[in-house]
Amino acid sequence: MSENNSRRRFLKQSLLAAGALPLVSAPFAATAQPSQLPKFHIFSKHLQFLNYADAASVAAELGFDGVDWSVRPNGHVLPERVETDLPKAVEALKRAGLSPLLMTTAVGDSTDATDQRLLKTTAALGFRYYRMNWYRYLPNQSMPEALRMYEEKMIGLGKLNKELNLIGCYQNHAGELVGASVWELWQMLKNADLQHTGVQYDIRHATVEGGLSWKNGLRLLRPHIKTIVLKDFRWAKLNGRWAVENTPIGEGMVDFTSYFKLLKQYDLNVPVSVHLEYPLGGAENGATSLSIDKKVVFEAMKRDLRKLKALWEAA
Repeated sequence: MSENNSRRRFLKQSLLAAGALPLVSAPFAATAQPSQLPKFHIFSKHLQFLNYADAASVAAELGFDGVDWSVRPNGHVLPERVETDLPKAVEALKRAGLSPLLMTTAVGDSTDATDQRLLKTTAALGFRYYRMNWYRYLPNQSMPEALRMYEEKMIGLGKLNKELNLIGCYQNHAGELVGASVWELWQMLKNADLQHTGVQYDIRHATVEGGLSWKNGLRLLRPHIKTIVLKDFRWAKLNGRWAVENTPIGEGMVDFTSYFKLLKQYDLNVPVSVHLEYPLGGAENGATSLSIDKKVVFEAMKRDLRKLKALWEAA
């Protein structure tokens, strides 16, 4: 009991020192209609410098609705330890007054024994949504051939998801991975189980790839969107070359006002995973030890969450 009390005192002092929100008793006290807000989950990649209990406590203290646990190689929970460690993460959530809902995985094949074991454990613990691994184009295949192959994999995962009452989500990701273009996702998902397989829509990546056409992409994928990711970016010239530079929410190029208006228009109020990919002493990359004071990370999380709520309510 003394160890638990010390942990609580440490977290409370750290969060209050960072100007954090009030304690868990009233995380949404300042909002007019909190039921209309999406459920905001912090991506546990950015809390891997904390153990499960402390990560869950911090999430609750800062006002998040849950934790999107990273359950993948080099993640907060390692796939080979999912049966022993994921229950500990879930118990930590419950002690903090939160419930399991989201997780991020490297699952990609319904016939893979590790993927099957991970999903069965996940379902038994009460999770509902998981993000899949990304697929890659193979050098010895044409792109249409690869998309047909991955379409079959999505069909297979849809069947397994249905058995387990899970929803698997493929994230659109800027670059050369499969699914950077929304039309690739539409192709892969067109014959999959719509109720149990879909997209984790990432507006940051969609804006990088879509430029001015991201609204068309959102409209195309609308029936498939099951969860969303929120983060921001801007184009910057680094070492003489243009590159994507990640920023805090509201400081970049993502048009959150238009985006949130469309989500409301489409009645898309789905679970949210909040990412902080800008420099935060290693927390942005899933570091287990930081080069800055952890209170700086907590303050960044609080600031981004507060900004997202304000943007949502104003849209």
